Amino acid sequence: MGTPTAFDEKLQNLRPHPGQLAVAKKVRILLEDSEIRDSHVACDRIQDPYSIRCIPQVHGAVCDAIGFVKNTLLIEMRSVTDNPIVFPEDGEILSGGNFHGHPVALSLDFLAVALTHLGVISERRIAQLIDPECIDLPPFLTRRPGLNSGLMMPQVAAAALASECKVLAHPASVDSIPTSVNQEDYVSMAMGAALKLQQITQNISDILAIELFSAAEGVAFHAPLKAGRGVEVGITKLRAEVLPLDEDRSLQKDFEKISKMILDGVFCV
Repeated sequence: MGTPTAFDEKLQNLRPHPGQLAVAKKVRILLEDSEIRDSHVACDRIQDPYSIRCIPQVHGAVCDAIGFVKNTLLIEMRSVTDNPIVFPEDGEILSGGNFHGHPVALSLDFLAVALTHLGVISERRIAQLIDPECIDLPPFLTRRPGLNSGLMMPQVAAAALASECKVLAHPASVDSIPTSVNQEDYVSMAMGAALKLQQITQNISDILAIELFSAAEGVAFHAPLKAGRGVEVGITKLRAEVLPLDEDRSLQKDFEKISKMILDGVFCV
């Protein structure tokens, strides 16, 4: 029941970061022909919370960060990082520092921070969805409030995962420590950055899975009104794997399925 005004192309073009423009366009596509939107065009709401209104700015910045990291890793994969390096055509053997992992370490640390922001803003939208003070839907999106806790605990799980990501997002690359009798006296810690990022990536996909499930539950309360065409396609894909929450049940397997679907690109626009 929000307003799509914040995603207007004219507004977005005034701050043309590539990721921001791309995300805003995708949101507009997802919301096309939304009957839910048409049902409240005359409402007096001017602005939505940042977690909704600023999706292009926040998600777009994350997309730009991913693009930067992708470019860095492509350069790395196409590079020679041996030491020493043999140039047979010149008859030279040169010792250098092409092995040093700092370009990778900094990029992975950057991506860890960016993805953490994606998870934190997602958790905020989950919190909005289950709070009747924020949205005109039943508490915790349960059809039987009082008898069921609905999506109360999944939001708690999302909050815990988001907080864990904040800890893991501390940059590994600033923690150099000398080795090899001070010959290797400034190391990148890129492997540490990679290991932390692996956990963050899983956490973020789990948070997004909870948000996607929660959003589908929220849309169901507006029936027979339809969401945007793109949203309906996403919900159809979701419902092919996961049933609605009619009453409390363990949702672990459901969220694991959705998380895998996200990582596999099933919902990509």
